[in-house]
Formats: sequence, structure tokens, C-alpha cells
Amino acid sequence: MLLSAVCVALVLLSPTAAAAPTDDRTTAVEVSFTGVDGERLNGTVLSPTAGARDRPALVMVPGAGPGGRSELRTAAESYARHGIVTLIYDKRTTGYSTLHRDYSLLADDALAALRLLRERPGVDRTRTGMWGLSEGAWVVSLTASRSAEVSFVITAGAVGMEPARQQAWAYSEYLAHAGVSGSLPHTMQGPFTRQLVGAGLFPEADYDPVPTWQRVRQPVLAEWGTLDREAAPQESSRIIAHALRRGGNRNYVIRFVPGVRHNLNATRDHGFDRISRLPPDYSDFEAAWIERLSREQPPTSIGPAPHQQRQTRALPSPVWYDAGQVQLAALCVLAIGFAGYPLCALIRRVGKGRGRRVPSLRAARWLSGTGLAALVGMPVYLLFLALTAAGVTGPALLGRTLPWLALQLLAVAVVGATVWTGVSWWHRQGRAGRTETVRLGLLFLAGLVFVPWGMYWGLLVL
Repeated sequence: MLLSAVCVALVLLSPTAAAAPTDDRTTAVEVSFTGVDGERLNGTVLSPTAGARDRPALVMVPGAGPGGRSELRTAAESYARHGIVTLIYDKRTTGYSTLHRDYSLLADDALAALRLLRERPGVDRTRTGMWGLSEGAWVVSLTASRSAEVSFVITAGAVGMEPARQQAWAYSEYLAHAGVSGSLPHTMQGPFTRQLVGAGLFPEADYDPVPTWQRVRQPVLAEWGTLDREAAPQESSRIIAHALRRGGNRNYVIRFVPGVRHNLNATRDHGFDRISRLPPDYSDFEAAWIERLSREQPPTSIGPAPHQQRQTRALPSPVWYDAGQVQLAALCVLAIGFAGYPLCALIRRVGKGRGRRVPSLRAARWLSGTGLAALVGMPVYLLFLALTAAGVTGPALLGRTLPWLALQLLAVAVVGATVWTGVSWWHRQGRAGRTETVRLGLLFLAGLVFVPWGMYWGLLVL
């Protein structure tokens, strides 16, 4: 997307958008600007109240999700109190959703925001930079690689590898912290993540940030919390530093902030919680680094990285049974077999008149019920874990979350009911009609297919 197509940001102040103090040291002004596709974006500029000289300025870009100004307001105020003009804005609603991401488009938005900020009075146009959190780090690095109007880059919790690889690692971190072992971590990191990517439910899953970082020429301050449980800080810092060096950039600082989590906020649970509370010294180092840039180019500095107990792993190359068509076919067989048995009985009962019982095997009823419960419960639970980034697991028993343990017990019950149904059907040969034979055949087939399906998804794996 051509940079010349980016609309020059225009301040559109409403009658109520006059400067309003947020405290004794900062002032907030509501602004609007347009992105490359005409999308109107609303933001807030926070400025130091005192002082008349032109000051450095910063556009702040949030992490993944629909969050906007509210997510970064406290951090932006902290920067403003340190003498830095900051712009925070709401993320676009067109072209960005849970299932769709376009980092190039988001980078165009960030550049439009920067151009708005550069035109404001009191801003030093030679010191206008970008700040990005997590996914926002991918956005601001793209912006910086495209435009010299970006004077410097600050990132918090930047990820150096592909999103799918990083997210699989984060699943393992949160599950291990909850005391979960066994098959669930493997399922979340492997089959589940692969299926999300294959189904197009994991946007930008294969995005590689390294080529972009190799094109960044501006001074970079890349920071990670020592308790970052999402960005794989030891690996990400090494990857990004190597990319900058390979691109010829020797003006960067790799810093690890003690005692804070992914977004550099405080933590009460070793980085695994999501409380919103800034540490007392938040933005002290960053403001001093920005101020130093006006006098000299600070030398390259790389702090000692925190120990990373588990290394990230590339997603394994898919095999034939990973294919979406194979998984869909298995789901169809399971759904038809498990649901078809009671549904067919219901239809026949209605057809024969209310109250007329349709003969059925007790084993078959057990197989149908347990099979349906496992078939529905497993994907619902895994999707719940994905939506909460495996941060909500509940208590663990025998190294398993209680829902996963229940699903595994259901899976064992399905296998047992399949054997029971097969034996009962064999003894009933010659006494079952054609319809009953078809019903039992489909149900028994579903039970047989469930075994490899359950092993693939970890339900039948210790």
C-alpha cells in the first residue's frame, strides 16, 4: 500500500473538544483523523500543562483486540507528565476483527496519527516517535520501516516470531502455571493451533516480523518485562536484535524491566494476571532515553534476558490427518452416528403415535449420549481456552483441568460403550429390523472413528 495514499491527518475539534486538564500536569484534547481508506479514527492528545518549548511526541498503538484509548490512557498520561506529548486513538472497526487482521492497514493508520501529531503546536517535529505494545510492536515497526517521519521506536512486549508459534508457547506457559500437564498442553500447542490456522480462524498466523525489523533504521528501545509470559522475551529479544544488526541498525537498546509483566504493568501473580496498575517508575527510563536522543545517539545496549524455561517451537508440518477435509469428514461421521441414533428413534416414535416406545439397546443409548457430550464439549472447551488465552483454567486435578478430566473420562466411556454396543448388537443379530440395523451400524461406526479422533485431540492420551 503506497504511503502517498495515506490521508494527511486533520484535527476535527468539536465544540466540546477544548483542552481539558486530566490532572495538574497534563491536558487532554479530543481529535479525529482519517485512515488510508477513509475510516474515521478518534483519539486523544495528552500534553504537559507547563512549558512553552516544543516537546517530543509519541503515538501509542495498543496490542491485539478491540482495545483503544482506554487501554493506554494511564500510560499516555504518565508519558505526558514526563514532558512528552502523546496521542492515543481507538482502533479501527472496519478491516480489523477477531478473525481478520491487516498489519499494513494498521501501520497506515499509525502513520496518519503521527502526521496529525507532527502538525500540532508545541510538538518538536524532529522528535516524533512510535510506541507499540505486543501486536502494536509489529504495527509500529512497519510504520517506521516505511517513513522517515518516525524519529524513534519504542516497543513493549514485542514478539520476534510468527504469531501462531508465539501463541502456542503462551498456552504452554499459562497451562503449566495452572499445574496442567498431560495431553491438554500438547493439544493446545499442536492440533488445536494447527486447525485454527488451517480454518482461517487465526489471522496473520504466519506473519514474520524479521524482514520488517531489518528495514528499521531509527533508534529503537525494545522493552520486555522480566515476567512476560506471552512474548517469549528471551527469544524475541534475540531475534529482533539480530534483525536490527543484520539491517545495519546499531542504534538500539534491548531492556528487560524487572518485576513487570507483558505490558510493563505491575503484577501480583508472577506475570500471569492482567491487573492494570503501572509501577511507580513507569516511563522514567523511556523519557530519559527520548531526551538523550536530542543530544547524542546512545550506544547499543543489550540487558541480560530473563531465563525462559520453555523454548518456542515451530508448528509441525501438517500430515494427512491434519487436513481440514479429513477432520470435517470425521466430524460428520461422529455427528451422524451419535445424533442420528436418538433422532431416528424420535422420528419413528412420533410416526407411530405418541407414547409408542421404539426399541433400542441400552448400550447404544450410552454410546450416543457420551459420544455427543464429548463431541460437543471438546471444541467448546478448547475455544474457551483460546478466547481466554488459557488464562482461565480453574483448579487442576491429577495434572488436568476439571473440564478436561471430565472430557477424558467421557472419551473412555465412549470407547467402553462402543465395545458394549458391538457385543450387544452381535447377540441381537437376526432380531433387528433393517432400520435398526442401519441405526446401529452408523452408531457403531461413529464409535470406531471416535477412537483415532479422540487420540488425535488428546482425549484418549495420558
